[in-house]
Formats: sequence, structure tokens, C-alpha cells
Amino acid sequence: WLALCIVLVTAATLIYGTLDLPAFGVASNPVHHHVADRYLQQSATEIGIPNVVTSVLASYRGYDTLGETAVVFTALLAVLLLIGGRKPQPRPPTQSTPPRPPGGATVNDHLILRVVSKALIPLIVLFAFYVQFHGDFSPGGGFQAGVIFAAAILLHLLVFGLASTSRIVPAAVLKFTAALGLLIYGGVGVAALFAGGAYLDYNVLAADPVAGQHLGIFLVEAGVGLTVASAMILLAYAFNARGNPA
Repeated sequence: WLALCIVLVTAATLIYGTLDLPAFGVASNPVHHHVADRYLQQSATEIGIPNVVTSVLASYRGYDTLGETAVVFTALLAVLLLIGGRKPQPRPPTQSTPPRPPGGATVNDHLILRVVSKALIPLIVLFAFYVQFHGDFSPGGGFQAGVIFAAAILLHLLVFGLASTSRIVPAAVLKFTAALGLLIYGGVGVAALFAGGAYLDYNVLAADPVAGQHLGIFLVEAGVGLTVASAMILLAYAFNARGNPA
């Protein structure tokens, strides 16, 4: 009952908070005033990258993206606290092994699947890096790249199993990189403060403001990618270990 009450109170609080939001689709909403036009018109001059979406998310609205990254990290912590800390219980000695599927074949028995996966995984990882580092010029960025990179590791997990994948990408390393990504994002803001600017003001990170914007966006997007990829993989590890006890 305590958990249910907490959920209901939280839901009621969130719903109450939406009452102050402007009506959907109304032309007089603040978003339709000068802010959006300024982003579109001044982005090329102030930020200096072709992709306006990246300019808005990583620079103009850097606080929002920092919060979104923190939400991903917090959700990861919540799931790990709920299920990740429980060690799989060994099967009773009398319990028989699970029956093999019709035909007697498992994923590990499919040679073609294993070979094709080994060929695809490096390409998926390469595409993830492309999306990460080309996000200034085309659709992409840390969130998308992190999910794509995680997909490559999850493919390896599905085909080769948790034991094999966790040897290549250990959970301890992923926990470190998940926190490191968020720390990088927040650290860029602190570095801007020490350089004499406002928090997450990338202009002061280099002698030229546009170069500072490029450096700041590069670093925060890298942090986002680290946190998102690590969180996705850790969640898969946690659920896989829970569903496949030793």
C-alpha cells in the first residue's frame, strides 16, 4: 500500500503541474513568439553548425538536455536498485534443464546467425559513431548514437549470451561510463563558470565564441552518448540476468 500511495501522490502532483501549461495548439503560446524565430535565424551565426536541432538541444536549451540525461541516469539507478542488486538464485538440483525448442536447435546452434551477427555488429558500432560525430551536420547526436551503439551490444547479447557479452563489455565499466557521461555534461558547465561565463555557456570555452560552441556541443553530446548507451546495456544485462538464473 505504501508504494501505491507514493505512486498516486506522485501522479497527482505531476498532473497538477500540467495545469499551468499553455493550451495545446494556441497561436499565442510563448513558443510561437520571438524565441523560435530567434533560434532559427541566429543559430548559424551564434552556434555555427548547420543542424539547428543540435543547436537548440545542446546549446540554447542545454539545461533541458542535461535534465533529460539525468533522468536517463536516474531511471537506470532505480531499475538497478529494484532488480539489479538481486543475485540470481541457483536452480534446485532436481530441476531439469529447460526443454529445447522444436527441432532441437537454440540460437547458439545457428551458425549463419552467429556469422552474420559478427559481420553486422562492427557496422552498427561504426554507424553509431557516425551518428554521434555527424550530429552537427545531419540528424543525430548523443541520444540516437547511444541507442544505436547499445543495439549492437544487445545483438551480441541475444546471439552469444550474457556471459560472453559481459566479458567484452563488463557491467562494472558500464556503470562507470554511465556516471561519467553525466559528469562530463555537468563538468562542461562548471568549466564555463571557471572561464568566466554562465553555466553551460560554451562561448567562453575557446578564444572564438563559435569554436567554443563547437567544443562544448562536442563534449556534452559525447557525455549524452556515454550515459544513454551504458544505461541501455546495463538494463538489458539486469533483465537478462533476472530471467536466466544460474
